[in-house]
Amino acid sequence: MSRRPSWLYEGARIFDPARDREGVVQFIGEWEDPATRRVIPEAVFIRPEGGGVEWVIADHQALRQADAR
Repeated sequence: MSRRPSWLYEGARIFDPARDREGVVQFIGEWEDPATRRVIPEAVFIRPEGGGVEWVIADHQALRQADAR
């Protein structure tokens, strides 16, 4: 996996094109995919701004920096 971009850090606003939604990076760390049992060392845990159900992205290359508000 390639190095994380400088804009991807805990607390950063991101855009997930696969889900067509923005969120806030809550945590970057190890995650085990329950379907494959594969361990991802730098998975990105994202929550919707204002709360809600978080989701996990295994490959940060799928994410984009959110537009400035």
